[in-house]
Amino acid sequence: PQDPKLRELLDAGNAGGRLENRMITVVYGPDLVNISYLNLVAFQDDIAKEWSDEVFSLATNLLAQNMSRDAFLEKAYTKLKLQVTPEGRIPLKNIYRLFSSDRKRVETALEACNLPSSRNDSIPQDDFTPEVYRVFLNNLCPRPEIDHIFSEFGAKSKPYLTVDQMMDFINLKQRDPRLNEILYPPLKQEQVQVLIEKYEPNSNLAKKGQISVDGFMRYLSGEENGVVPPEKLDLNEDMSQPLSHYFINSSHNTYLTAGQLAGNSSVEMYRQVLLSGCRCVELDCWKGRTAEEEPVITHGFTMTTEISFKEVIEAIAECAFKTSPFPILLSFENHVDSPKQQAKMAEYCRLIFGDALLMDPLEKYPLEAGVPLPSPMDLMYKILVKNKKKSHKSADGSAKKKLSEQASNTCSDTSSMFEPSSPGAGEAEMESDDDDDYDDDCKKSSMDEGTAGSEAMATEEMSNLVNYIQPVKFESFEVSKKRNKSFEMSSFVETKGLEQLTKSPVEFVEYNKMQLSRIYPKGTRVDSSNYMPQVFWNAGCQMVALNFQTVDLSMQINMGMYEYNGKSGYRLKPEFMRRPDKHFDPFTEGIVDGIVANTLSVKIISGQFLSDKKVGTYVEVDMFGLPVDTRRKALKTKTSQGNAVNPVWEEEAIVFKKVVLPSLACLRLAVYEEGGKFIGHRILPVSAIRPGYHYICLRNERNQPLTLPALFVYIEVKDYVPDTYADVIEALSNPIRYVNLMEQRAKQLAALTLEDEEEVKKEIDHGDAPSEANNEPRPTPAENGVNFTASLTPKPATQVVHSQPAPGSVKAPAKTEDLIQSVLTEVEAQTIEELKQQKSFVKLQKKHYKEMKDLVKRHHKKTTDLIKEHTAKYNEIQNDYLRRRAVLEKTAKRDSKKRSETSSPDHSSSTIEQELAALDSEMTQKLVELKEKQQQQLLNLRQEQYYSEKYQKREHIKLLIQKLTDVAEECQNNQLKKLKETCEKEKKELKKKMDKKRQEKITEAKSKDKNQMEEEKTEMIRSYIQEVVQYIKRLEDAQSKRQEKLVEKHKEIRQQILDEKPKVK
Repeated sequence: PQDPKLRELLDAGNAGGRLENRMITVVYGPDLVNISYLNLVAFQDDIAKEWSDEVFSLATNLLAQNMSRDAFLEKAYTKLKLQVTPEGRIPLKNIYRLFSSDRKRVETALEACNLPSSRNDSIPQDDFTPEVYRVFLNNLCPRPEIDHIFSEFGAKSKPYLTVDQMMDFINLKQRDPRLNEILYPPLKQEQVQVLIEKYEPNSNLAKKGQISVDGFMRYLSGEENGVVPPEKLDLNEDMSQPLSHYFINSSHNTYLTAGQLAGNSSVEMYRQVLLSGCRCVELDCWKGRTAEEEPVITHGFTMTTEISFKEVIEAIAECAFKTSPFPILLSFENHVDSPKQQAKMAEYCRLIFGDALLMDPLEKYPLEAGVPLPSPMDLMYKILVKNKKKSHKSADGSAKKKLSEQASNTCSDTSSMFEPSSPGAGEAEMESDDDDDYDDDCKKSSMDEGTAGSEAMATEEMSNLVNYIQPVKFESFEVSKKRNKSFEMSSFVETKGLEQLTKSPVEFVEYNKMQLSRIYPKGTRVDSSNYMPQVFWNAGCQMVALNFQTVDLSMQINMGMYEYNGKSGYRLKPEFMRRPDKHFDPFTEGIVDGIVANTLSVKIISGQFLSDKKVGTYVEVDMFGLPVDTRRKALKTKTSQGNAVNPVWEEEAIVFKKVVLPSLACLRLAVYEEGGKFIGHRILPVSAIRPGYHYICLRNERNQPLTLPALFVYIEVKDYVPDTYADVIEALSNPIRYVNLMEQRAKQLAALTLEDEEEVKKEIDHGDAPSEANNEPRPTPAENGVNFTASLTPKPATQVVHSQPAPGSVKAPAKTEDLIQSVLTEVEAQTIEELKQQKSFVKLQKKHYKEMKDLVKRHHKKTTDLIKEHTAKYNEIQNDYLRRRAVLEKTAKRDSKKRSETSSPDHSSSTIEQELAALDSEMTQKLVELKEKQQQQLLNLRQEQYYSEKYQKREHIKLLIQKLTDVAEECQNNQLKKLKETCEKEKKELKKKMDKKRQEKITEAKSKDKNQMEEEKTEMIRSYIQEVVQYIKRLEDAQSKRQEKLVEKHKEIRQQILDEKPKVK
């Protein structure tokens, strides 16, 4: 802060470091011009750095800017959960404000979730869970079109899709057919099962390999179903090519915030432009008129404000490599006619940029004729200067009073409609290297080029900063080719560029393969409007400079172009714009040899949350690319009637039959309100767009993602096949069907012409199917690297020169068998031991083991209880015996005592002894009886256990045999099912191998006479189709025998299982 009191307050009592190091400034806004600042102060330097790094990382995260539809809806949910009342409740007015002004819709959706619906109400956070939020969305925005798609793919009679149906849906509808099947194989069952388990909310259905319509909807809005593959967003292009092989994101008059004649210039624009991904910025340098003689940047001869040159250099140094490590190009338009101030400019560049400034050419790439430019990889973290280079012939003091004027040398690019002249240098003379440029049409030219031709002579200091980007006056493509200096470049005002493109399109493309060119807006665009950059990308121009402050359609296309490849600011040009051995005409209307054209179809199905107003909406579809590919407003849907929440169009798809150069074409989908007000759009590269059902999350004018608005579309994309060759492609993809059709037509012709059927059959066997058309074959452009004739129909047998044996008489059956055996897979039936390892069988075995263990445990408990009972009975008898014996002994003792006192005779002793003897005998008898009884009980218990275990084992064995039989049948059925898939793969593999042989034969034929080559190609195609049919039939026979053998083995195994029954009875 400038205010010392405020600075002291912020710095008071803090030992965490200098205030400048603890300050964080967050710059935000809807575009590059209308920005706001949020200043924060941290307690420690490291905390400030951590916060600034993390916030910047979040703001520039490419995946966050390209989130899935589900993630954007979750973002809206998070916003609602964060905007709560002091009591921690969610105000319903926030829900009304976020989703729709149609109060009735929101009320109905809330009531369906059993939530209050009054706008002044609020709900507890716990009541608004993610599940409730999803139910709310489904009621607010019903999706009948998805129910229809779900039903169409197999869920007509049941409320789910099986894993096989889901696999077919993904592989047939969502997979890009342009991808190589070996490098990018179709999804398998187990991979689809993983997706089902991820998206299906019902775990019971997921375990069975089934997905409901709710899970299906979640998959469609999930991260795996993005319309552009995530790898295209990351740095995925080769960055080791020469600099001239890339399109470079470029800015014109970077400092301006409004029009070209009036308005503020801003240092901040350089920061914002660089952070947005731009790699080439412009600096219009003029002599400072203050006492300090500091050079300034402004738009000459206008009312735009001035900014400090030094501050601009500091801003560039600060933000140069924050979003991209690849080189920055500084396009100087130097009107400073003061050697002293030019020296200051050079000094600022050296001191502020430091090692990042490339002062000397790289050792591998000297500034010599024929040497290509270094690559972006070679120039990582380097800053290159484009400024007029001082000629060695110039006198040392000539820079003071002379201006170097080159009307056609547009080496820097301001745009003014006034006569070029340097402020404060009225005495300077205008010199021209070529007076012819100032004839009758000089006025219009100078208005277009502005002050670009009035630069000051470069001093030694500024010249020393220039190496690989030396601006020169453009003379002609022939002269440039002859000089062959890649480090020389020229700038073209858009009108001059169009003139060159119109007169010499092929030469312009050739020029841009070796040297750089810069295109900039004409001077009459005083409103800072932009030309269409696609026009010059088509010619391979690298630095197509635009007014970044104006977000018009041209700028939107530019942002869409540089959104990919890691937003690095560099995009690799198509191969034909780089290869020296190929010539490319951007005005071509036919197929280019070596470039696979595409066919693209787009169906706009529906929209979601397009506006928070109750208005009608419509969608426009545009295609931008080569002139032949470009179609403006190719489709405009009907306007939905007052529904912007979930409009459904379901109109006919727009088909772009032939996109000649897909790698340079882009598709634009734009949504508007019924009055024409822009809602949002999305620009997608044709070469990367994924086919299938997708959500297109919309962007605003600045290409920033909108949270809720989205389109739901169905896209089909494939390699283009001309109508002429449609039959050829069909025949190659399904040769059996094609030959059967030929045979059927031959028979029909035979019936009409009363020819003998056997004769017709003989002709067919020799590959002479009747022709539908009698057109003579003529050479046509190559499709996918293979030339075909205009008609697939063969000539009569008398006109065909056979270069190989007829398909019906193969002379080398051994080779045929070798080829078939090479693709045929050995399939072995599962043995009984392998079947016993199946999960269900092992599970049953474990269950039986547990049941047997429980049975033994129960009997063991019974035995233990019985032994306890026996012990208790024994103890009872023993205690009774001891008690009675003790009584008798006590009685005998007492009687003996009485007799001794009275001296009576002992008559009772013998009686007591008899009683004791009788007691002992009774005791012995009871114990013997008890022992016998207990032994019998234990024996009975053991017998019961034995028979129970025996019965259980028998039942278990019966169940195991039945389970093994069921497992065998299930595994064998699955094996036969997989065998069918294997058969199809083997057929595809066989076709691939045979197609490779056909390609080799065609390659060999190219070296022969042209007429003979065309005839041989026709014959090759015909014989190839017949040969494929024969090979496939033989393969099918081999597959059939293999299947019969497998089925027989299956029967044997099942019989072996049944034979086990007698052994266990």
